[in-house]
Amino acid sequence: MLNMTKKKILVVDDEESLRELVSAVLEHEGYDVATASDGEDCLNKLKTMSPDLILLDMMMPGMSGREVCDKIRKDPKTRGLKIAFLTVAKFSEAGKDILKEMKVLDYINKPFDNDDLVKRVKKMIG
Repeated sequence: MLNMTKKKILVVDDEESLRELVSAVLEHEGYDVATASDGEDCLNKLKTMSPDLILLDMMMPGMSGREVCDKIRKDPKTRGLKIAFLTVAKFSEAGKDILKEMKVLDYINKPFDNDDLVKRVKKMIG
């Protein structure tokens, strides 16, 4: 392989065990993974990094994933970042339309299958 820089993924979830699992799975695939424990942490990290993809938990204490996504989309510096939700929620068709409006690429249901997670991430950022 040529000297390709690793794709960077920011995993935002309030559950430490889930952050560790996702990090382990994606690092094993050669991704560079950073984590944030909540929305505030995520927004602070985005001041200094520009990940290729943000995997964002929908339901977190404080600021929901949806609010975090709105803030990311409103900031010209982060507006174009790729976002996928990690969620226990099941989306209706109307919910899926809202995700499109929010420019969310995908949503990955928890608990997820590790291979499926990897496949979806590769589809989004290669």
